[in-house]
Amino acid sequence: MEYEAVADLAPDRRVALFERDAGVDAVRSDVAEILDRVESEGDVALRALASEFDDVEVGNLDVTDEMERAADAVPDDVYDAIEDAAANIRAFHEAQLPDDWRESFAAGRELGRRFRPVRRVGVYAPGGTAAYPSSVLMGVIPAVVAGVEQVAVATPPAETINPVTLAAAHAAGADRVYQVGGAQAIGAFAYGTETVDTVQTVVGPGNKWVTAAKAEVRGDVEIDFLAGPSELLVVADETAEPAFVAADLLAQAEHDPNASVVAVTDDEATAAAITDAVAARLDDRERADTIRAALDNEASGVFVARSMSEAVVFAEEYAAEHLSIQASDDEALLDRIDSAGSVFLGGYAPVAAGDYATGTNHVLPTNGTARVTGGLSVDTFLRSTTVQRLDREGLAALRETVTTLADAEGLEGHAASVDARFEDE
Repeated sequence: MEYEAVADLAPDRRVALFERDAGVDAVRSDVAEILDRVESEGDVALRALASEFDDVEVGNLDVTDEMERAADAVPDDVYDAIEDAAANIRAFHEAQLPDDWRESFAAGRELGRRFRPVRRVGVYAPGGTAAYPSSVLMGVIPAVVAGVEQVAVATPPAETINPVTLAAAHAAGADRVYQVGGAQAIGAFAYGTETVDTVQTVVGPGNKWVTAAKAEVRGDVEIDFLAGPSELLVVADETAEPAFVAADLLAQAEHDPNASVVAVTDDEATAAAITDAVAARLDDRERADTIRAALDNEASGVFVARSMSEAVVFAEEYAAEHLSIQASDDEALLDRIDSAGSVFLGGYAPVAAGDYATGTNHVLPTNGTARVTGGLSVDTFLRSTTVQRLDREGLAALRETVTTLADAEGLEGHAASVDARFEDE
């Protein structure tokens, strides 16, 4: 990995960095075929696709019973860590719960909002090259906190499903667990099968197949957002510790060959030190091949800006899933960057802390969608309803405004519905 100058980026390099799609568009037609099979064939398709894509012959798709026994199958220290992380995640999301409210805005006019959860939610927990019990906690706990009646988890099938993933589902409060992976899991949640109940909302991160499936079913069900492979952008100045930055880049790169990891700094010596530190540590990592592929990703790199202002513009345009600011004036820089899924301030706030245990959610928007949406939260599972109460005095105060606008729109009946209430005058 060699550092590059932001000012020298060619147009195609800028497209790769700022208009990344992590390969989602390339698989959408294949995903559409998978979804059609699931919708028409149900459980038969799920079992066939598990054999085809996961090389697993699935018996019971519903493994809820295994979930309920999983706590006894993991080491005590692991289950303690799960419970500690769950408690932190639960506390942070409980703080997000909105209160119903009703206020008087004028004489005879009372307005408010109330919040109610959706009834059924499907949480996708990635598997494949690694198990992600943390994603189970991040998806299930906010739904449970919101008051969702049934929270189901889908995770890729295996000869033996990772008991840590199942234990996390139990600790988080999941009601069902299905061993179904990939695009077919999203289809099962959206359309239902003989075993898998349909849901109203599907959430959770995944690879390009999962992300493409969420894009396809959006409209049939609600989704959180299109969360693809992991991303990290580190904004650093000359005070940053290059070893810390390198460690963070390597950590996020080990998620997926399509992960995107970037550092931008206004100090050339810091950029050189970061690239040297990455190279020095890469071969020692257990998932070195995955990391190396992610570092070679066209949306990854180390960049030198001419000023911190240029670095801020770069960060805002990149709109990273994870934004780490390792600089002396991190709060001032944060005030200048609006687009990021989750922000980590200072050298002692590694993204891994948020991935597991600070309590914030790690299911976050990728591919630049942090420009328009935030991460998974209690809000994802709530519907708001506005409420209004008017008495005669309150309606009288609005009568002329309503009837004038109704007449202007040619909706005579709207005006008449107000006037009818004053016919005794």
